[in-house]
Amino acid sequence: MNIIDQLEKEGMKQNLPEIAIGDQVKVNVKVKEGEKERIQTYEGVVIARKNGGIRETIVVRRVTFGVGVERTFPLHSPKIDSIQVVRHGKVRRAKLYYLRSRTGKAAKLKEN
Repeated sequence: MNIIDQLEKEGMKQNLPEIAIGDQVKVNVKVKEGEKERIQTYEGVVIARKNGGIRETIVVRRVTFGVGVERTFPLHSPKIDSIQVVRHGKVRRAKLYYLRSRTGKAAKLKEN
């Protein structure tokens, strides 16, 4: 048990910002195309946060060309280059799944 905790601690990233539910974030993801690797930015609202430790994930939702797209990111994955918080949203829920059914101004969150 102690060895597992130690291995998990070594694999965890230390430079992550404070990410809360409702935050607008920019996630820079390393994308490999053939032999080249580039960084792709995915910007959206954090609607869920799950697990803890090295298994921690966030679900980021954004609307692209009128279609809602959600993507789950493991926070401590080597594929994640960096995460920046653009703005903090004011929310009263732990999971913002209700945003899935809302469009336009109704899907907006107030800034904290």
